[in-house]
Amino acid sequence: RNWGPSLGTWGVGIGATALFVLSVTPVVRNGLLIQVPVVGSYFEDKTPPSDKPF
Repeated sequence: RNWGPSLGTWGVGIGATALFVLSVTPVVRNGLLIQVPVVGSYFEDKTPPSDKPF
């Protein structure tokens, strides 16, 4: 059997799910998602410091 396409599809799905779930953590957002050229500005925190509770 040829397992490559199936494993590739599962790998992409699991990777996308992990990024979606972990995108709220500052480590993943600042270290990885903001660095992506096209969609990086979407993940930048534009909340003014006066509106942040901590």
